[in-house]
Amino acid sequence: MDVLFWGVFPYICITLLVGGLIWRYRSDQYGWTSESSQLREAKILRMASPLFHFGILFVLLGHFMGLFIPDWMTEAMGVSQHQYHLLATVGGTVAGIAALVGFIGLLWRRFVNHSVRFATTGRDLVAYVFLAIPLTLGAIATAANQLFGADGGYNYRKTISVWLRSLFMLQPRVDLMANVPLSFKLHIIAGLLLLAVWPFTRLVHVLSAPVGYVTRPPIVYRSRRPATAASPEQPGWTPVRATAAGGEDAGGAPAQGA
Repeated sequence: MDVLFWGVFPYICITLLVGGLIWRYRSDQYGWTSESSQLREAKILRMASPLFHFGILFVLLGHFMGLFIPDWMTEAMGVSQHQYHLLATVGGTVAGIAALVGFIGLLWRRFVNHSVRFATTGRDLVAYVFLAIPLTLGAIATAANQLFGADGGYNYRKTISVWLRSLFMLQPRVDLMANVPLSFKLHIIAGLLLLAVWPFTRLVHVLSAPVGYVTRPPIVYRSRRPATAASPEQPGWTPVRATAAGGEDAGGAPAQGA
């Protein structure tokens, strides 16, 4: 079973992720972005959405640093294992709480507000379910092993991190996952399942973040009317011109005005 879960299952999920993204982009480009429900309800969205998105962004950043940067590299930069553990635990806890609170707010808005609930699709429900499971399991694993665990917390950089990096070397170290706490194992499996279903949900909008907006060239708006053109006369009133004899203007029309 260890070979199946830690040597085969990750590659299946990664294949579904990459292949699904290619398929989704080729077959559903116009459905790639997420449908906005801001016009249906904005008050809760303004509070919950930034909490969730910024929280999950820092959670992912912490995962990247802990899983892909070896411990010898951080020690070479002068960061001891204890300092790293303290920073990761405190920062990850704050970011995780923000993400969880924001996610609960979005769930509350989704199912309590009648207008938003009416617009909820099956893809939305799938995305929420597969997001809720790894978020909850990750919070449980952090609390059980890092915050209240013995010996200063579990050192996943010696096991989980090495195993994950070995996957990309096509030489999975399945043996390293044998003694990993169950809560971490369940969190990893839920995360892999999330990657597998990612292309088939609204979560693909993450890859459409407007990063290029920051470096976009300036846009100058100009009027189509030439700058030297005279303003057109307003209809309904003929301006008084120099009148000729007989009370008519130079064009032959009767002069207006007293």
